[in-house]
Amino acid sequence: MPSKRPTVALLTAGRLLHFELAVACEIFGNPPGEAAQDWYEVLLCGPGPVRVGPFTVQPGHGLEPAVGADTVIVPACADIDDPPPAELVEAVRAAHASGARVASLCTGAFVLGAAGLLDGRRATTHWAHTAELSARHPRAVVDPDVLYTDNGSVLTAAGKAAAVDLCLHLVHLDHGAAIANSVARRLVMPPHRAGGQAQFVATPVQATGDHSLTYLLAWVQERLDQPLTVTDMARRAHTSPRHLGRQFRSVTGQTPLQWLLTQRVRRAQELLEATDQSIEAVALATGMGTATTLRRQFKRIVGVPPDSYRRAFRGAAGAA
Repeated sequence: MPSKRPTVALLTAGRLLHFELAVACEIFGNPPGEAAQDWYEVLLCGPGPVRVGPFTVQPGHGLEPAVGADTVIVPACADIDDPPPAELVEAVRAAHASGARVASLCTGAFVLGAAGLLDGRRATTHWAHTAELSARHPRAVVDPDVLYTDNGSVLTAAGKAAAVDLCLHLVHLDHGAAIANSVARRLVMPPHRAGGQAQFVATPVQATGDHSLTYLLAWVQERLDQPLTVTDMARRAHTSPRHLGRQFRSVTGQTPLQWLLTQRVRRAQELLEATDQSIEAVALATGMGTATTLRRQFKRIVGVPPDSYRRAFRGAAGAA
């Protein structure tokens, strides 16, 4: 007697983003040949027609099958300012209580938060919304730097392509590395990406704007290749190092040295993307001194080594 195929319920309600829903449909609804017999049964569940990007989608099932499903996927909400539909929140809560593994993709984490599933658990969402997720659900342990989190029965993915990472992770858990690798090859994706969201975040430099450090920050950024100390910056700003530290924390949220190191790493990212300079040359051009120091600080801040970053983000200018 064949075993029952595991069910994956994709929950739709409100307004959704189409990419994350399409990712889940592609991965869980399209079996590799070597696993076709044991692949997932995918159920698109919702209370009625739902707007998904530019399309209107009619789910084939109501929300009831979520209770009893093996895995429940909550795709990305189109607008986090809209409260999640109450029936969707209740379906997620009931599914988890019945033993389902519940996963959110991107801003779907706000639905899990509303259902109380993130309380006391590590979670993430798109880096642009992690602060809001943390503010709205203070009992959640929000990590803005990872691609996804796995708490066993509750999983969350960061933005966009991280939905692929989490779905492949679920396939790996259910079917093993060989099958997950096969799915990844079909998607032309690595089965596991190194690092986290930090390598994709467009961090504002804060060299412009009307604040007390405007001119000092611009001055420093023109001299990132030079040895600079807090004393040098304080002297340039005509203030004491202690007062400068208070100003930096007020304007940037960092100490002067933390901010300086972050700017050196951001400059290194630009050079790795756009030039053929060696790691040693990039280290000198960004004031890091040695390749060893650059690698250590780059890995700590960005999440991947500079060599890996260059391979992943090398632009047309660098390739040329």
